Amino acid sequence: MNRMGMTIPMAGVPLSEHRDWIREMVDLGYTDMWSSEAGGQDGFTPLALVSAWAPEVRLGVAIIPAYTRGPALMAMSVASLAEAAPGRFVMGIGTSSDVIVERWNGIPFEKPYARVRDTVNFLRKALAGEKIDEEYESFTVKGYRLQMPPLEKQPPILVAALRQGMLKLAGRIGDGAILNWLSAEDVKTVTPFVHAGGEGKEIVARLFVIPTADVTAARAIARRAIAAYLTVPVYAAFHEWLGRSEQLEGLWSHWKAGDRKAALAAIPDEVVDDLVIHGSPEACREHIERYREAGIHTPVLAILHTDDLKQSVRDLAPR
Repeated sequence: MNRMGMTIPMAGVPLSEHRDWIREMVDLGYTDMWSSEAGGQDGFTPLALVSAWAPEVRLGVAIIPAYTRGPALMAMSVASLAEAAPGRFVMGIGTSSDVIVERWNGIPFEKPYARVRDTVNFLRKALAGEKIDEEYESFTVKGYRLQMPPLEKQPPILVAALRQGMLKLAGRIGDGAILNWLSAEDVKTVTPFVHAGGEGKEIVARLFVIPTADVTAARAIARRAIAAYLTVPVYAAFHEWLGRSEQLEGLWSHWKAGDRKAALAAIPDEVVDDLVIHGSPEACREHIERYREAGIHTPVLAILHTDDLKQSVRDLAPR
């Protein structure tokens, strides 16, 4: 089936008022609801609510940082949601960034590759009900056993990945990969590293959308979002690897010098148009389809700005 996800919670809508929104999105044909965890709501609570409101929809989180919960708590959280939505939950895990992990949570952002690898390997054992007494490279667990492992099969675990090492890890130990901040053409560059790990790997991508025909306004909003992410070291390195060093040098140099206005102005239109979907609803839908054609199995929309959020959700719904 062609999956189509929406990022939740919806901007500006309290969680307590989401039930009717969720029910309408299901009726419109959205198959997935995907949360995230950065500086707003946590990643699990919105999905727990949706598990009761919409028992037919698939739930995913993109992503839970590997650092910000201890291994046992991570296993308990995953198992609880898998129990609440048996067979309908997809766990997404990744490094997050030094900003979220170190600056906001006071946790050293060390050995990110090892931390993700070790957390996935630990979760596989914990969710199988095994007793774990093991010294991993990035943490040690002594004598832990999950008291209530999922009754059905384990939920799929997808790994958030940017460059080759993590993409290969996603294919090797994960059930697929979660992608972010890339163009449809970039998908063709990154996905072969995931698929090298075996068949049946799911590729999920969060796609940022501004459904408006006002190109000037859309690009201005998109530039602010791009600057917020692509100046973070892990994303800057990702786009260097993708070959955008020359296009983004102005952004990075002005940002480092503290000139935010010049940094935004230095982002080329073609980069904005590649990384953020904007235009009429029809143009947005066509752009989303290019991602699917390039190898994305589950597009997850994140509406950055709109004058009428509910109408945009309707306009972008699967046909």
